[in-house]
Amino acid sequence: MKMEKYIMETSKGKLQYSISGTGKPNIVLINGGSGPIEGWMKIIQQISEISSVFSYNRFGVLGSDKPKEPQDGTEIVSTLREALTIVGFEPPYLLVGHSLGGLYANLYARLYPNEVVGIVFLESSHPKDLDLNEYQGSTVKFINKLFTMFDSFSAQKQFNEVHFVKETVNQLNQLDTFPEIPVYVITGGKESRMIPAVVAKKRLENQLELLSLSRNSKHIIAERSGHFPQITEPSVVINTIRDCVNEITNR
Repeated sequence: MKMEKYIMETSKGKLQYSISGTGKPNIVLINGGSGPIEGWMKIIQQISEISSVFSYNRFGVLGSDKPKEPQDGTEIVSTLREALTIVGFEPPYLLVGHSLGGLYANLYARLYPNEVVGIVFLESSHPKDLDLNEYQGSTVKFINKLFTMFDSFSAQKQFNEVHFVKETVNQLNQLDTFPEIPVYVITGGKESRMIPAVVAKKRLENQLELLSLSRNSKHIIAERSGHFPQITEPSVVINTIRDCVNEITNR
């Protein structure tokens, strides 16, 4: 299936997006940090046969405009809601958040609980993942600091979402209420030599903690995947989304 991409004009600039499929609930795919919608290519056709699907490139990614202001969580959620309104993609939504996109899905559900009927956290970031940096080696810390320094020379890069993760986490932590909705957590089960064992262990603990957001939650291990199960094991992601849709429609 070819992913047709379009451009919309929002109050903050132009956004590139794709919309396909029919049926409810409306599924919103939320990319990982600075990730393009092409990252969903291996699952988009099948889930478009399940329901209606919206995906988009946030500001600063490929065909979308560069950001003109800090891209923290509330700003990103606000822009997403505006984009969905512009294209007539109405709530309630099943949110699928990959990596950093999981933080935005989490925040969206807390800010607008009546608009979300389910979440699939796909190798999602957890607020406590910020603490994992202290376990990284000095080389990794230096490289991260170097990239941040270089980005500060460009106003557009300075506004990039990856520089506002701490603010996004703070915004999320200020909101205690999470809706009682189905929560599915997909975690890659493949070990990486690049990740220290202590980091992998603590990150898995954080993944499992996402299950406590709802009394109706399920953990799925993508055994042959690292951080991108939608690419390495698309069937796992497709089946999980299908299961979540079925649970929502049968409630």
